[in-house]
Amino acid sequence: MKRFVLWAAGFLVIAALAAAIHYGSPHATLRVTTGPLGSDAQRLVGALATEVARDHPRVRIRPVQVDNLAASSRAIETGQVDLAVIRSDVSPPTNGQTIAILRRDVVAFVLPPKSPIDGIARLAGKTIAIPQGRLQDVNSALLDTILGYYNVAPHDVKRLFLSPREMVAAVHHRQIAAILAVGPVGPGDVVDSVAAMARGTSGTPTILEFPDADAVNQRFPALESFDAPEGAFRSRPAVPDDSVTTLAVTYRLVAPDMMLNLVAGAVGRTLFTEKPRLTALSPLASQIEAPDPDAKNPVLPVHPGVADYLNNGDQSFFDELQSYFYLAAAVISILGSLLTIAIGRMRIGRLHHEQRRVGQFIEIADQAQKADSAALAALEQILHRLIGEVVAAGGGSGAGSTMALAINHARHSLAARQSALVSAKARRATEPAEPG
Repeated sequence: MKRFVLWAAGFLVIAALAAAIHYGSPHATLRVTTGPLGSDAQRLVGALATEVARDHPRVRIRPVQVDNLAASSRAIETGQVDLAVIRSDVSPPTNGQTIAILRRDVVAFVLPPKSPIDGIARLAGKTIAIPQGRLQDVNSALLDTILGYYNVAPHDVKRLFLSPREMVAAVHHRQIAAILAVGPVGPGDVVDSVAAMARGTSGTPTILEFPDADAVNQRFPALESFDAPEGAFRSRPAVPDDSVTTLAVTYRLVAPDMMLNLVAGAVGRTLFTEKPRLTALSPLASQIEAPDPDAKNPVLPVHPGVADYLNNGDQSFFDELQSYFYLAAAVISILGSLLTIAIGRMRIGRLHHEQRRVGQFIEIADQAQKADSAALAALEQILHRLIGEVVAAGGGSGAGSTMALAINHARHSLAARQSALVSAKARRATEPAEPG
């Protein structure tokens, strides 16, 4: 019985170890934040789930809806999700590492034609419009950050949250000095704001330049320098009319720093190699780009698994996967050796125990040869108890085993002594009494 329990325990330990290696390696269900219902991020995550399921059957994407960008960052920090779509300037998670850059959004201050504003400092005392929508408060906070860098008190700049139609009227009546729009190169808030400014002034808007964008980046790493090409936001007439340096924020897919390198690399590989398929499912995917593995970004560094893939290509996956198999084989081999040693020691202990039992039965047989009736009855009780213990332990079951021989020897000695005592008693009863 003990042998069966030992083997069963060993099997369960090995099975548990194999299951841990199996489910703790590339096999995973990844929870990913999606942002509000109907957002671009939600559509992108849905497209990613489709492609990951096709390319990596052992990796599953499970969307998790959150209310806003700040909640997405908190979900990574608290371990509620495994991946999150975040914006670099909105509470970046302290444990977050970049899997991919999903999009760069230009931070554009759209100015009316011939505007006297040639720097952020000139916005003091002015009113700025910010596109109305989900991100209006986030973009307002971004404005505060930029104003602070140029020593302009945020309360010195009034802001209005307006729809595109309201912007046209505000520009026309000169109620605003500029529009702060944050969006991609292409359709989005920047293009809409340029169009509103153009309609409101019947002229060609301009984009405020940041000649010290690199310096801003040194102080605020979440804000990057970006060169907007000529005509990036309007083709006829071109806006800007020449390449202009401004700021940008990035949308990133990030993972916690504890994510396995192989899993992070697999997700990154799908994003980079399946970009055309993802773009067909979600336009946001058209701007996906690989992060620079050599960049020293103190906010959201590149995940080592993604950096390994970018530096070594697909070969890194085989190397990483091979290391898991080697580790599993080594651990199982060590566990098997330890189990063998344990079984051997159990067998030795069992053998010593059986030898002691055999000695007890032989001692009963020896004592029975000289025992009287009372002692013989006591020996029989001891024999019955020892036989019960042997049966309960499952030992000595073989008919020809040493244990069986010892038991039979004890029984025979007791029976022989009992017979001798009965015969002696009978002889004494038949002997004539001695004459008085």
